Amino acid sequence: MNNIVLISAASILGFTACKGPAQKGAPAVPPTPVNIAEASVAPAVYYDKYPATVVALNQVELRSQVSGFITGIFFKEGEVVQKGKTLYEIDRRKYEAAYLQAQANVASARATFERAKKDDDRYQRLAEQDAVARQILDNAKATLETSRSQLAAAEANLSAVRTDLDYSLIKAPFTGRIGISQVKLGAQVSPGTTLLNTISSENPIGVDFVVTENDISRFAAMQGSKASDSTFRLQLSDGTEFVHAGKILAIDRGVDNQTGTIRVRIEFSNPDDRLKDGMSCVLRVLNEQSGERLIIPYKAITEQMGEYFVFIAKDSVAAQQKVHLGPRIGDRIVIMDGIQAGDKVITEGFQRLRDGGKIQIGIPAAPTGAPAKK
Repeated sequence: MNNIVLISAASILGFTACKGPAQKGAPAVPPTPVNIAEASVAPAVYYDKYPATVVALNQVELRSQVSGFITGIFFKEGEVVQKGKTLYEIDRRKYEAAYLQAQANVASARATFERAKKDDDRYQRLAEQDAVARQILDNAKATLETSRSQLAAAEANLSAVRTDLDYSLIKAPFTGRIGISQVKLGAQVSPGTTLLNTISSENPIGVDFVVTENDISRFAAMQGSKASDSTFRLQLSDGTEFVHAGKILAIDRGVDNQTGTIRVRIEFSNPDDRLKDGMSCVLRVLNEQSGERLIIPYKAITEQMGEYFVFIAKDSVAAQQKVHLGPRIGDRIVIMDGIQAGDKVITEGFQRLRDGGKIQIGIPAAPTGAPAKK
């Protein structure tokens, strides 16, 4: 009798356990509230940045070619000097004396040559009449050749001392800005060793930067074609933009074996003298992918194991979509492929979403159709 009672109790409990969940029911998961923004095509202008250095296109160190004492300085330090302007004078007295002596030597040698030439002509006529010994005629010719050589030597010496006299005045080789003088009045200078000053051109001016060998073809193509005014832009060290556009002036002859880079030089107009030789700056080069591009807010991007995804709102369901990213432009980013223009990208609330999850769209985020520039 006891066994029968136990079995009945167990049956009742089992029946109750099976029936309870069916009556209670699982609670439904509410949709996730999200915000969206529409993916749209807009002008995307972005630049690649390179550290760069301003360089003078023409720069010369002024050194004396003759020795002596500085007797004159004829410029104001830091000013623009014109080509041919006399900058320094080295004591000229001994060079002027040497020049005068050389002139006298040329005159003496020329007189000797003229006399020898007349003697040769005279003995030549007498020899035709057989009225002079052959030896005398030969001596006259030898004397003529000797005097000719002496005249040539005197003229060469005159040219040399004239050069030394000219070198005693140091002149600007081109129009440019001269620096602070390295010597003062009365200083003694030695030929080829004493640095007097440095002069450099300013307008136009160059900007040097380096690129990897993989980018050589890109910049070579820019050099061969006419670049637009927006291709090269310069940002100065204080953050301001240089208003004038640049163009490729030269690509170096070879790649550096140690760094695998090559130097490129951009030429800029510099009428206001804002760019100074040696300045550091950032060169911005227009990326060739600039143009009409698909743009979405950057905050819509999620990363999973090195791959990038966005959630697309499809009615009341979120669909996860893999995308390939382009350059980031401020708070937005270019999408190269993976979604279409007009897709509603979820920008807020996707952290709790899974592919196929239910969503409830709230207030849409700001549109992304405005032109983007960086």
